[in-house]
Amino acid sequence: MTEAPTPRAPAEAAPRTVSAGPVAPTPEAACRLRPVPLGAVTITGGLWQARLQVNGEAAVPLGRERLESAGNLENLRIAAGTKKGEARGPVFMDSDVYKWLEAAAWEYARQPSRDLLDAQRDITAIVAAAQQPDGYLDSVVQIREGGERYRDLVMSHEHYCAGHLFQAAVAQVRCTGERGLLDVAVRLADHLVATFGEGRRPELDGHPEVEMGLVELHRETGNRDYLELARYFVDARGRGTLTGHGFEPAYYCDRVPIRDQVTVEGHAVRAVYLAAGAADVAIERHDAGLLQALQRQYAAMDAAKTYLTGGLGSRWEGESFGDPFELPPDRAYAETCAAVGGMQWAWRMLLATGDPAYADAAERKLLNGFLAGVSLSGAEFFYVNPLQLRSGASPDENRSPAHGRRGWFDVACCPPNIMRTLASLPGYLATTDAGGLQLHQYAPSSITAAVGGGQARISIETDYPWEGLVRIRTEQAPTAEWALSMRVPGWADGAHLRVDGEDRPVPAGSYASVRRSWRAGDTVELSLPMTVRFVEADDRIDAVRGCVAIERGPLVYAVEQAGQANGAMVDDLCVDPAGPATAEHRPDLLTGVTVVTAQGRARKRVSRGWPYPRAGDAAGRDGEDVPITAIPYFAWGNRGIGPMRVWLPRG
Repeated sequence: MTEAPTPRAPAEAAPRTVSAGPVAPTPEAACRLRPVPLGAVTITGGLWQARLQVNGEAAVPLGRERLESAGNLENLRIAAGTKKGEARGPVFMDSDVYKWLEAAAWEYARQPSRDLLDAQRDITAIVAAAQQPDGYLDSVVQIREGGERYRDLVMSHEHYCAGHLFQAAVAQVRCTGERGLLDVAVRLADHLVATFGEGRRPELDGHPEVEMGLVELHRETGNRDYLELARYFVDARGRGTLTGHGFEPAYYCDRVPIRDQVTVEGHAVRAVYLAAGAADVAIERHDAGLLQALQRQYAAMDAAKTYLTGGLGSRWEGESFGDPFELPPDRAYAETCAAVGGMQWAWRMLLATGDPAYADAAERKLLNGFLAGVSLSGAEFFYVNPLQLRSGASPDENRSPAHGRRGWFDVACCPPNIMRTLASLPGYLATTDAGGLQLHQYAPSSITAAVGGGQARISIETDYPWEGLVRIRTEQAPTAEWALSMRVPGWADGAHLRVDGEDRPVPAGSYASVRRSWRAGDTVELSLPMTVRFVEADDRIDAVRGCVAIERGPLVYAVEQAGQANGAMVDDLCVDPAGPATAEHRPDLLTGVTVVTAQGRARKRVSRGWPYPRAGDAAGRDGEDVPITAIPYFAWGNRGIGPMRVWLPRG
């Protein structure tokens, strides 16, 4: 645990201005929807505001400390020649610095402070000093390999690190106006353009990420060379050339060209980062064929390779996707970074198509598979996010959740990824199109957007995700007509929209839209049913066949040992989905969560034939009836580590 952070000094820089967020398609891009600029959205309360505040006050300062103590910044100093020593950590250590810089930039946009600005300037100067005259930059390669570049690009992550640098540089200039890191990024991108692509070096990085970074750098600078290099990296993949280090081409997303793929495979983070970058390329190049291929792959992933929590990656071996419906809850890898990448891909597909299913998918990942990756204190993290932890689970690996959340990892990709995603969250709430304003994620907030030939400002009041009422009030609006559209989640059967005192049903999995000439004070209310739902497991998922899970609203629930009545063991519990189920908000528990209580049974333990019952022994269905207490999955593991499960047998 870390000590409480000291208050920040006020920033001397200019006040926050409206700036683009993490994804800002060009005016010419083939987008159905366009993000509302990050600075035009202020989250004012509720769950997300609390998580953003903890991220800014605890996690981001912690990240700076860890970059120093783990050696990430020291590597850059050694590469710059200002210090002497050997490189520490894995080859991709620089990427964590860049993710942290990106987090610091988005956090500065949310809550400006002089300390945060100075930290960005200091680390930017360290990065710039390490860059070589021709633009090349990778501290570990510069130190360990004696400067021999791209010798083992299949696993050296040199382009991967560059991609994170590009994203950090774009974030910094958009949020602070300072161009120091952008200048570094442009020099490195120009070096890549001069080195790789058609007629130059054909190699590909074994870990996609640079594609997203190059496209966003193109969007910020207008240099189309960066977009074309990203297109090359997308289309050159899938030829089976990437092998080695004990892995086949599928691990590196290199078995099938992306335009021919029917599903995702291999290393989960690599796969979704590649798909997100390909979506950027498709949007900017008006590439309908590529977009259709990505739609096909996303649908296949969502149908057969995604956990209920939105988690991605079912195998520890290769941190990879498994076969269709290979989704074991206890062996789930579901890396936090994969949830981040999956959300990034979903957001880009939403911009391209306007399909609310992608907003649903982004919400499921954000509130469940992603948010579980960070403790309520903001100072400890899960790398792996299983849906079950058994009694007596052995913490046999550094990343194992059986350790509980940890302050950092030897491979520390997840913590700064969490930091940058939370800090940039306001950029993922709303979009506009020629017809009006669309709301995709719900939080108490204020949003300003250009609609109807003028400027509109709305305020949103809600206790979502705990309650289902979302009230939108118009504070300012142009006189021309425009449409306000609100996402109705796919689970929200029975939703209603109240306009001018009249209720009308709105279908789940759609947008409820009201088009009119708005005036200050106009109010619309969306009511989403927040009943407890018991979700049946797909019979094709062998490990949970016959089991059910508990959901309420957008949240997946987990049963953990802490809080169970009468000492009932989680491993022994089964649930009656036909029995009563109630929900109660507990502001005193886990910083405030809604708890679900369901009817269950504690199976009788069998002592004969230990550790396994002999044939003919009762399985224990004659155990006592007990209430089962479930909490939101994202909050598990904050009261000590112990047994937990999402899927429960019927009983």
